[in-house]
Amino acid sequence: MSDNTVVWQVLLVALFVVSSVHGQVSYSIPEEMSKGSVVGNIAQDLGLDLKRLKAGKARIYTEDSTQYIELNKDRGLLLIREGIDREALCGKRTPCALHFQIILENPMELYSINVEITDINDNPPVFENNEMKFKISESAVVGAKFVLERANDADVGVNDLQSYSLNTNDNFVLKLKSQPDGRKFVEMLLQKPLDREKHDTLSLVLTAVDGGDPQLSSTAQIHVTVLDANDNAPVFTKPIYRASIAENAPKGTVLTTVRASDADQGSNGDVLYSIAKTMDETRNMFEIDEKTGVLKLKGVVDYEKARHYEIDVQASDEGGLTDSCKVQIDVLDTNDNSPVINILSMSNVISEDSKPGVVVGMFKVQDPDSGDDGRVECLTKDSLPFTLKTTTNGFYSLVTDDELDRERNAVYNITVTCNDAGIQSLSGSISLSLQVSDVNDNVPIFEKSTYVASIVENNTPGISVFSLLAKDADWNQNARVSYMLEDSTVNGVPVSSYVSVNAESGVINAVRSFDYEQIKSFQFRVKAQDGGSPPLSSNVSVVINIQDQNDNAPQVLYPVQTSGSLVAEIVPRSTDIGYLVTKVVAVDVDSGQNAWLSYKLQKGSDRALFEVGAQNGEIRTIRQVTDKDAVKQKLTVIVEDNGQPPRSATVSVNVALADSFPEVLSEFSDFTHDKEYNDNLTFYLVLALAVVSFLFIVSIIAILSVKCYRWRRERMFYKSNGNLPVIPYYPPLYADAGGRNNAACVQL
Repeated sequence: MSDNTVVWQVLLVALFVVSSVHGQVSYSIPEEMSKGSVVGNIAQDLGLDLKRLKAGKARIYTEDSTQYIELNKDRGLLLIREGIDREALCGKRTPCALHFQIILENPMELYSINVEITDINDNPPVFENNEMKFKISESAVVGAKFVLERANDADVGVNDLQSYSLNTNDNFVLKLKSQPDGRKFVEMLLQKPLDREKHDTLSLVLTAVDGGDPQLSSTAQIHVTVLDANDNAPVFTKPIYRASIAENAPKGTVLTTVRASDADQGSNGDVLYSIAKTMDETRNMFEIDEKTGVLKLKGVVDYEKARHYEIDVQASDEGGLTDSCKVQIDVLDTNDNSPVINILSMSNVISEDSKPGVVVGMFKVQDPDSGDDGRVECLTKDSLPFTLKTTTNGFYSLVTDDELDRERNAVYNITVTCNDAGIQSLSGSISLSLQVSDVNDNVPIFEKSTYVASIVENNTPGISVFSLLAKDADWNQNARVSYMLEDSTVNGVPVSSYVSVNAESGVINAVRSFDYEQIKSFQFRVKAQDGGSPPLSSNVSVVINIQDQNDNAPQVLYPVQTSGSLVAEIVPRSTDIGYLVTKVVAVDVDSGQNAWLSYKLQKGSDRALFEVGAQNGEIRTIRQVTDKDAVKQKLTVIVEDNGQPPRSATVSVNVALADSFPEVLSEFSDFTHDKEYNDNLTFYLVLALAVVSFLFIVSIIAILSVKCYRWRRERMFYKSNGNLPVIPYYPPLYADAGGRNNAACVQL
């Protein structure tokens, strides 16, 4: 490569034009730039910050595997990565350009970049054969044409082949014809008759020159052998033959038949057909029968590679005279390519709170077929909350089309199918997997709206009562539920002094021992809170019922037992059977069957005289009073509840069988005298013991014992008055249901 060419490349780099319209940027650079050369400042041209390039993981996407240009994210520049040979990249096609995309993520953005590769004059015209041989009769007429082999120049434009020249001679001149495709068709014309006797051979030099600066050229030798007597050249029936063939047609397919006639006789009239020598691929694609002129397919045609071929066919006779024609072949497209889907960018995870319209993937679809065969339509399943949006040039975006809910669907398997519009439609598809990440959008839900549990009183503190369970439809930390008591009070006391809840398991534990007689039930609320940020919570009502135990003995309210006086019920001796003597009244502070009381006599002076009602505690006579019955009757009544095990209390009832009050006094005065006698005896014994050295200690112990006993009695009586119903006071006289004689109660 010359120094002038290098300077020209540098000038082109300095003068390239940049345009950015709607996310597209175009550059123009010469071929053969050295590695590391700057193509352009893409960050500046796109209006992007360098931080955005790094944070968005900017990268280049190309449709083929070769990447000639790389992105320097630190500087925001496009640099040459591999040397670019325009002829290898595009051949004779103009303009020649590299098309690629720059993709950024978070959010996804796509920019199209076009880099036009301009040609430099780095290829000279080249002949396939450096020698061309002709046999020409000396009788050839002036104006006879001889087709010469063309030279090929890989460059384009002004750098392509421009002209031919023939060294100075007396017999031949050159004639150039421009073909529709821009190539030069060269013929050699006879301008002066040949004379074999003077020159039986001629040596000429054909020079091909391009239009570059500096010009490049190549030469080929032409050897002409002068023959005798061949007056007529072959003539084709048509100057141009046209044919068509479907791509992927089998080898040996006949395209057309060319025909040429020669007016000469004998061997000079025999015509041989051949394909003109050329360096392009037509010689390997087609073949012609040299005798019949049948043109057949030799290789494989592909519409996507070449849509049109032009073949130069030459007819020559034995005398060396020739004619030429052109065969134009159109390749017909068939739907032989399925759509190809190239993923540009794809997210693997999307948050469930993403709004509709979020881009989750970008891809490009290509179908090299033409017409309807290359027109592609892509779709996904209608049931998925995603849709496809198409942009220009086959680019598609996969975007959300509806609200997402991880609890309903945590993973989406998305299949994108692209179909072309051919009669026999072909399709391509890709499968994508997209996970939905969790957002704390579900509150914990309890299994019940209200929990009711029971616990037996006198429980052990710390015992488990029951367990709660709340479920959270979210995932991981957002679904981790913790339980806690809501602040409240029960009878003015914080609920936390009654129960506690295990934060992890939801087990409710009793903090204290409960007493049914003090509290029968209480209610509180438990809150379940998840571990999200911010946390979500719900609460539930819990009712704890205290179950009664038989832990209280019956208490006798009547008759009242006193230590200072003696109470007796007077029953006239003339009373009838069923006479109501008195009624024992007792209560039990327990509840249910633990408070069901029954009455029975334990012992008495005469068991056959009285009975007590098992349910109502009424003491009645069961026979007539006789003279043999003692005046003083002492009955012991047992009051028992229905608990398990049962508890009981006893009460003594004194009954006097007498018709008059003086009789009662005389009978019970003896009892008082005996009592006083016993007290005196006790007094003397105490005095006797007082002389003993331990008298003082014994006295103190006795006094303390008495005080403790009275204090307990008073406390028990106070407790019963605070919790038992008020029992009305009955006067000493009772009337039975039958209107019988009244019983008298005397206090002595």
